[in-house]
Amino acid sequence: MTYDPTGHLLLTPVDREAPVRVQRLRQLGMGEQPDPAFDEFAHKLAEVTAAPYSMVNFIDENQQFFAGLHTPEGAHAGTDLNAVAASGGVSRFMARDHGYCPHVVVRRKALVLEDVCDYPRFAGNPVVDEIGIRSYLGAPLIDRTGIALGTICVVDTEPRPWGRAGLETIKSMAAELIEQIHRREDGGF
Repeated sequence: MTYDPTGHLLLTPVDREAPVRVQRLRQLGMGEQPDPAFDEFAHKLAEVTAAPYSMVNFIDENQQFFAGLHTPEGAHAGTDLNAVAASGGVSRFMARDHGYCPHVVVRRKALVLEDVCDYPRFAGNPVVDEIGIRSYLGAPLIDRTGIALGTICVVDTEPRPWGRAGLETIKSMAAELIEQIHRREDGGF
């Protein structure tokens, strides 16, 4: 659990499902290496939402891993968020207390933040100052076992009026990716 030392706001929710999630991700062979199919899905997600950044994100006890990543620059190789952010690129790894996907996984519900600065709970997140994130749209990837494996999300450095259409789009895209994951598990992907 992480608190903002100045405002005492809970920034990162407690994730009791993380050990079971990690076990399931290992069973599926996901969450530890970039995956071209997930990169392709992230690219499609970026196109559908017209967002500059999109991710297929798997979360363990300590970090987030973008198995699928779309950026305007196409820079996907780094591992240290601070170094990559300083150079203007985006890493495939991010600390668990950065960003909004950990909230989506624990809540098991989509999250729409048209302007993160409008929400004191989220405005203090490190990604606002370190990367310049201003809007977020994400949905959980809940598989057939009931485990929230991770999320899909899009972010922008500008506020975005995602609205109900954005919410429906991200939920629909999450369902589409879960179907792909199930087909892969069943040997048909």
